[in-house]
Amino acid sequence: MVETIFDLPVEKQIFYAVLGFSWTVYIWEAYLSYRQRRIYRSTTHVPQELGKIMDSETFEKSRLYQLDKSNFSFWSGLYSETEGTLILLLGGIPFLWDVAGSVTSRFGFSSEYEITQSLVFLTLATMFSAVTGLPWSLYNTFVIEEKHGFNQQTIGFFLKDAVKKFVVTQCILLPVTSLLLYIIKIGGDYFFIYAWLFTLAVSLILVTIYADYIAPLFDKFTPLPEGELKTDIESMAKSISFPLTKVYVVEGSKRSSHSNAYFYGFFKNKRIVLFDTLLEDYSPLNKSGEPQPEQPDNDEASSESKAKPKNKKQGCNNPEILAVLGHELGHWKLGHTVKNIVISQMNSFLCFSLFAVLIGRKELFVAFGFNESQPTLIGLMIIFQFIFSPYNELLSFCLTVLSRRFEFQADAFARGMGKASELYSALIKLNKDNLGFPVADWLFSMWHYSHPPLLERLRALGNVKQD
Repeated sequence: MVETIFDLPVEKQIFYAVLGFSWTVYIWEAYLSYRQRRIYRSTTHVPQELGKIMDSETFEKSRLYQLDKSNFSFWSGLYSETEGTLILLLGGIPFLWDVAGSVTSRFGFSSEYEITQSLVFLTLATMFSAVTGLPWSLYNTFVIEEKHGFNQQTIGFFLKDAVKKFVVTQCILLPVTSLLLYIIKIGGDYFFIYAWLFTLAVSLILVTIYADYIAPLFDKFTPLPEGELKTDIESMAKSISFPLTKVYVVEGSKRSSHSNAYFYGFFKNKRIVLFDTLLEDYSPLNKSGEPQPEQPDNDEASSESKAKPKNKKQGCNNPEILAVLGHELGHWKLGHTVKNIVISQMNSFLCFSLFAVLIGRKELFVAFGFNESQPTLIGLMIIFQFIFSPYNELLSFCLTVLSRRFEFQADAFARGMGKASELYSALIKLNKDNLGFPVADWLFSMWHYSHPPLLERLRALGNVKQD
């Protein structure tokens, strides 16, 4: 008689269901990527409707760049899935927990000090992840990004940055995790409410302090100089009652020639951050042929990043920057930021509530090799990462759909401010600067794109004349 999965003990059913779902998601993602790679390979000429907004040289560069990225994503994804499967099959999680226990016992801590053991486990797990991910990150930065002209880093700068990121992450992760575990331990029947409130407070604090205290550890932030652009930004913010306090320029060009802009802060303390690569008149990448001013000695990164000559002028002019910021401020005015926070916290509360129901189920721990103990940190990992994975996939897709809707609304807001023409040209420039490929498989874009494809955004902006 053939034994089916339903004849196995419940812990085995859980284990194989988690493994099966993980590979199902991987195969689905691989299929979607295959569909998109087929587009990259077959679409070798600029489609007729794109003829007026994209030249053949840029189209070919973007096609090859995205094809290289897609191929890399396939192999890195396959490695990640295989590694995760082997860790589960070979009992890597309970093994690492035992190693953490051995380390803590050497320092005189018995098994009763579960939080201490959990922190050692977390440190070892993140170290393992950093080491195994390093070759892939190096290849992505110094082969793919380098080949297509985006990388501005040296090996030395990259490695220093990686070490710094690891240290800063541990400085935040370990105290937060220890407090969360302690709250769960002493919280009683309503621990899930206290745990949710704690994670809410932590997330709000991190959002508040990130750009002021954490981001400057990695990038140089300088106030936008007085002038026409700053005056226009302040006037636009005032016109929609956006409580702007400061405008910063971040030295993104020391890492990459990709560009970005964002705002942050709560209540009456909003700041706008512009990447120097976004600003046509500010980007060092447009001044490679001119004498460069000396950089301050306190920023080692400046001497360790590359100054590469560019054949094209990067970034947007001032009216286009204002249009991009009009789009970003539209997210604030239309309440998108608040809506995303509310959705995130509702989801967090739901997950902690379900965690409270499931944490006492011994079979969940046995399924992953924990026959004798039920550590809280392991329970968080099993339930949030493995048991909730189908729900997480569905939620991720719904948020992607919602994000695209928000992007269209923010574009419409900028158009309502009279900046449709400038946003139109800015989107084309940004797509060109970042080598975005404007042709997408419908299923791939539906599942993955948090921003609508370029053509859809341009059509929604209407028939505006280009320069």
